[in-house]
Amino acid sequence: MKSFQVNYNGNIIKKTFLMLFSFSTSLFAAGGENEYAAFMENAFLILLIAVVFTLLVFLREANLEKGKRSLFSMLLIFYKDKLVDATPIEREKEILLDHDFDGIKELDNNLPPWWKYLFYVTIVWGVVYFFYFHVFSAGSLQEEEYANEVQSAETQKALAMQGSGLIDETNVQFSNDPGTLFAGKENYIKHCAACHGRDGEGLVGPNLTDEYWIHGGSINDIFRIIKVGVPDKGMISWKSQLTPTAMQEVSSYIITLQGTNPPNAKPAQGEKYIPPSEPVAAVNG
Repeated sequence: MKSFQVNYNGNIIKKTFLMLFSFSTSLFAAGGENEYAAFMENAFLILLIAVVFTLLVFLREANLEKGKRSLFSMLLIFYKDKLVDATPIEREKEILLDHDFDGIKELDNNLPPWWKYLFYVTIVWGVVYFFYFHVFSAGSLQEEEYANEVQSAETQKALAMQGSGLIDETNVQFSNDPGTLFAGKENYIKHCAACHGRDGEGLVGPNLTDEYWIHGGSINDIFRIIKVGVPDKGMISWKSQLTPTAMQEVSSYIITLQGTNPPNAKPAQGEKYIPPSEPVAAVNG
């Protein structure tokens, strides 16, 4: 089988370089919404252009110096001479160092050119990065990207809350709808059972099944405590993780736990809660 013969010349190098450069500029124009992605794409393409350009120049020189060769043989020469640059085994004595450790000796090989080229690329990359992000402020730094993501999340959360009717502690209503209570139970088991017990019996947190409450026992009080938490007692605020609708579902489910008398219930804490609809017995004075 005849080897594949290639004759490289300056026109191939120029055309390849112009083609990659044109592709790079078109990508930059298309990446308007994501500056960082466009920057990374173009940096990669510039690196690719440099590698291809170096390879083509080498192949052209090898072709001129040694006559027409197969593409594979020239690539092999490029790999050995330009990327590895390792001393052949038969010449290792020339680079053998004097010192040895337990019969183990060291060769004074050169660093692989590919490693040095990569190191040079990181230096160039660092300079480009510094000017792009810190001098010209053409791209957003991580802190700014994080702030933008947080702002976007807050906007989406606000829209979700509007879609749920803007339920808060002032207007939340108890719901005995089976679907609401089922969803509330799922969230309770997922988020609340670790501290209040699977059946509301109380563990680290207080018992939720009796008539005594530390922060009030109305649906409004329960919703408010779920929303803002009790930081000094170790209860976090759930408003960043649960929507108003989800907090209303959990609050409604907690109301249904009252009077269930689960086993191993924690002793009562706080004050007895009397719903407004129940009259308060007169106290003889």
